[in-house]
Amino acid sequence: MTEISNLEPKGLWQNFDMFCANPRPSKHEEKIRAAIVEFAKQHNIDCKTDEIGNVILSKPATKGMENRKGIILQAHIDMVPQKNNDVQHDFVNDPIQPWIDGEWVRAKGTTLGADNGIGASAALAVLADDTIEHGPIEALLTIDEETGMTGAFNLKPNVLKGDILLNLDSETEGELYVGCAGGVDATITLNYGTEPLTAGYTTHKLEVKGFKGGHSGMDIILQRANANKILFRILKNLEESGIRLCSVEGGNMRNAIPREAHAIIAVPTDKVAAVKAKVEELMATIAKELAAVEQEFSIEINPTANVTDMMKECCSKRIINCIYGLPNAIYRMSDSMKGLVETSSNLAIVKSDGANVQICCLIRSSVDTQKLDFAMMMQSVVELAEGKIEFSGAYSGWAPNMASPILKEMKDQYKEMFGTEAKVMAIHAGLECGILGGIYPNLDMISFGPTIEHPHSPDERVNIASVDKFWKFLIATLKNVPVK
Repeated sequence: MTEISNLEPKGLWQNFDMFCANPRPSKHEEKIRAAIVEFAKQHNIDCKTDEIGNVILSKPATKGMENRKGIILQAHIDMVPQKNNDVQHDFVNDPIQPWIDGEWVRAKGTTLGADNGIGASAALAVLADDTIEHGPIEALLTIDEETGMTGAFNLKPNVLKGDILLNLDSETEGELYVGCAGGVDATITLNYGTEPLTAGYTTHKLEVKGFKGGHSGMDIILQRANANKILFRILKNLEESGIRLCSVEGGNMRNAIPREAHAIIAVPTDKVAAVKAKVEELMATIAKELAAVEQEFSIEINPTANVTDMMKECCSKRIINCIYGLPNAIYRMSDSMKGLVETSSNLAIVKSDGANVQICCLIRSSVDTQKLDFAMMMQSVVELAEGKIEFSGAYSGWAPNMASPILKEMKDQYKEMFGTEAKVMAIHAGLECGILGGIYPNLDMISFGPTIEHPHSPDERVNIASVDKFWKFLIATLKNVPVK
């Protein structure tokens, strides 16, 4: 165990220590799933794993609480694997290294996985503690939330028995979420031809790095730079010098704002000095533009060797124009809820393989018609570039129910406990509530959690005091669930 296991509440933090010790990037949850099954066995908790790999646990009501509505505690067990450039870490095999940084817990150079390990740890702590009063209770711990929500999508009807779902995957303590954005994945393919590198060119690596990145739903409103868009802005500006693309790579997670990207380019030998000067000029311009949000990034161009082919001129231009022209970031703010992003897109991944460039984007919107409109806009750009675009994994948003009985109970409970009003919010992110509500349409749902900053980036951290507050509020909520 690490030092975090001594934090309060101990049961929750010891469970989170277990989550950190068991690698669990999306689609590689087998180690943490085995640890959860063993945990259930040790604590005599009923536990089963469904066909897709979700873990479902249950426990009868405590004495005198049998007439309460059934509660489902829901969280996901996977995490986003992101690390700093100078950190050696294998997310499939290496444990996360948490440490206490004053009022926060963070990880050494990687994402922490508090999203959503803290929520899952809380659910397990509730089930293991026989002193907590509650009605019939279940825990649904899903897989692969971060890269497709396949755990939620593949949950079968009639598996869960509860009436109320408490999603433990929100990231600001004191906020109760009653709605979320829907989303759709866009995968774009641009083919290209190549030709041998000729004597009139030298090859260079153009690299942008050091951006903050972050969660493409939660942090999109912070207007942080997208490394892929910055890279292709520079490439577009260099076209007048006759550069050609050789290869490109940027970003690695569809729901993380890309922090780094690079391209290998062929530069006419007599234009090398002009290209380097232009890159320096653009670095100064972009640094000035982004001074309020990005302070530690760099843009570098350096000679590189062992490159034999470059893209044909027409292909290089077509790809640069398409990616530079693809819409990205916030498209529209909500009219119904102040400060809420309604529609956005994250141009998340760009990667060439010698014959094609593949681009992966995530479109989010709380309005399905706006999501469709944005998708068609993107499709128009791709078709002009003679590319192909496929849409997959579409899910609708979660519509607020302001007459929810559990919402009223939780608002009253929060005011009584802490002396302030809980904020009722919607979120520009794809909580699993939207999908689960489609499978179980009669569920009354609320999402809440502790304060987690900068999820999906190595700057991720969770506030210690907020975890304790979240835990106490969860326990009080369970005690005061309405009767059936």
